[in-house]
Amino acid sequence: MKFGLLGEKLSHSYSPLIHNLLFKYKNIDATYELFEIKENQIEEYINNLRNGLVNGYNVTIPYKEKVMKYLDVIDENAKEIGAVNTIYLKDGKVHGTNTDYFGFIEELKYYNIDVNNKRCFILGTGGASKACKKALADLNASYYLVSRKPSNNEIGYDKLEINANDIIINTTPVGMYPNVDASPLDFNKASKALAIVDIIFNPSVTKLMSYNKNSYNGLMMLLMQAAMSEDIWLNKNYNLDYKKIYNEIKKVICCE
Repeated sequence: MKFGLLGEKLSHSYSPLIHNLLFKYKNIDATYELFEIKENQIEEYINNLRNGLVNGYNVTIPYKEKVMKYLDVIDENAKEIGAVNTIYLKDGKVHGTNTDYFGFIEELKYYNIDVNNKRCFILGTGGASKACKKALADLNASYYLVSRKPSNNEIGYDKLEINANDIIINTTPVGMYPNVDASPLDFNKASKALAIVDIIFNPSVTKLMSYNKNSYNGLMMLLMQAAMSEDIWLNKNYNLDYKKIYNEIKKVICCE
């Protein structure tokens, strides 16, 4: 079997490492590849799935929303979120769902981050932001979107005021490898927050994270959304020791 990730720039991705490790634990003969594509190639790659040349995809920046028009069926969760990150074939139709939502919730659980009745500021308004927004709403948090070009009820970065009980969630690519010296917020704002969740996973400590001692990267979110994607592709719920796998992934990454 063959699976892969659709995106624009993927040199930073740990997805092949994670999925191939999960396949090993499951004794599944499968491969996972990176497909760096242009927007005008999306339909071609979806047709490869439709024609059985590949068995499933994940989707990342900047195609989580753009891919939706090429799908036959989108489940209710992904419709409500407004973004798809997992695609599969079922009964001859191409389906889309969103496992980022699940992965983000599992990340908060793993690090014991309680967002109930907390103000959460989501940096960015893309596909990952939409999944985090729904998760926070379902967990009874008060969420606010922060954008460089604010519209509707969004907040501009210059208007952002952080208090000691607030949580920051970065869903932008600012600070991602190789642009590791960039941060969406300065020290003055970031250091005031109760906690920071930066869904970037490469580098393991972003510049934004370095501004606050209670900071967590997105590697656990990446692992758990990957695990759910595989359960969907393989049509089976695997009960693996994900904490053990997470620690194994961290060991490999630290030694690269």
